Amino acid sequence: MNFKKIYISYRPIFLVLPTFIFFLVFFIIPVASLFIIAFDKPVTGVLALQGEWTLKSFLRIWNRSLYFDAAVMSLTLAALVSIITLIIGYPLAYLIAKTENVARNTFLMILVLCAMQLDMVIRLFGLMVLLGDNGVINGALMYFDIIEKPIGLMYNKLGVVIGLVQFSLPFMILSLIGIIRGISPSVVEASRSLGASPNKTFWNIILPLSMPGILAGTLLVFAISISSYLVPALMGGWKVMMMPLHVYQQVAEMGKWQFGSAIAVVLFLTSLLSVLIYQKTAIRIAGGRA
Repeated sequence: MNFKKIYISYRPIFLVLPTFIFFLVFFIIPVASLFIIAFDKPVTGVLALQGEWTLKSFLRIWNRSLYFDAAVMSLTLAALVSIITLIIGYPLAYLIAKTENVARNTFLMILVLCAMQLDMVIRLFGLMVLLGDNGVINGALMYFDIIEKPIGLMYNKLGVVIGLVQFSLPFMILSLIGIIRGISPSVVEASRSLGASPNKTFWNIILPLSMPGILAGTLLVFAISISSYLVPALMGGWKVMMMPLHVYQQVAEMGKWQFGSAIAVVLFLTSLLSVLIYQKTAIRIAGGRA
């Protein structure tokens, strides 16, 4: 048997096989297990399958407004963070993409990537030092008599949004850089030569051609934000209840694996449905460019 010929004939399969195995073992199987456990009979402290299939866990979620409010909160904050990161990240991504000086471009990229080199917990504790009641911002405002008492920058929705934006902003910028860099300068020059102002060129040419990057960036940020546990736990102080916090409470604190799995399934399906709706809408608005 000629293994070399077999390898050449099935090279694409051999190249994809390691990634497929990793994806199967560490994503598909855990998610499938989660779905199965969610439909199992709820028994506190028991993870093993009981084999008694029921919708009791999902009915409990449906009948209690607490979890509906958490789902709405998760969707709202994730959408808000996606918009904010796009507004903040697009100008910097455009500057990096259009900067031809190698040293300057490298410096800007280091600014974007340096935050990703630190562990998330360290970054959030740094934000807590900055935003706390006795933190740098409140201390400076009270020192200059701008405020009389500390303003709430943490343990509320504002703190969660700031934490999520700080965490996900590099992902938005990196998603946009390649797309903006791929826009041909000749298209922009043709627009300007036909009498379009810089503003019209941006809104009518550059921004529409950036839609693939905008779609990829916003979807990535949305997925990161809606599934984040650490940010609402630390920056929200467990006062801003998002779906991942409920999953943690039910599984880690109360040992209700079936109910926690049901909440995780609802979160997964909600996120997936939101992404599909957004993708269809964005493609229609962009005229198929996204």
